[in-house]
Amino acid sequence: MCVRVLMCVCAGVSAALQIQCYQCEDVRQDDCSSPEFIVNCTVNVQDMCQKEVLVMEDGIHYRKSCASSGACLIASSGYQQFCTGKLNSVCITCCNTALCNGPRYKRRAASHACRPSVSHYTAPLLGLIQLYLCSH
Repeated sequence: MCVRVLMCVCAGVSAALQIQCYQCEDVRQDDCSSPEFIVNCTVNVQDMCQKEVLVMEDGIHYRKSCASSGACLIASSGYQQFCTGKLNSVCITCCNTALCNGPRYKRRAASHACRPSVSHYTAPLLGLIQLYLCSH
């Protein structure tokens, strides 16, 4: 019985590691959050969505893509000091749910959408705990 539970947990983890994100490069004014910009991220490699918002003289520019969690979190923390909302501002955000780098609907919802959840990181740990408990 314990082996079956562990197999189910592991199967759920592998399915959860592919997400969809919006992807576009240097789009002005439009935040490229329509269906034609949706892509499937690389399984087990790109586990987050990244969104860059640049405020330039000719308007707001958007870049969106799939990203690995390490690269995205490093980039977002490195540019945090430049995220002012003023001219030449660069804001980079990371999130790990489907299409989370899309439009901001409500301020409250957006703050939760860009906070990385750890559910798919903790699932393997739960599987190991289950294995340990079943063997003792």
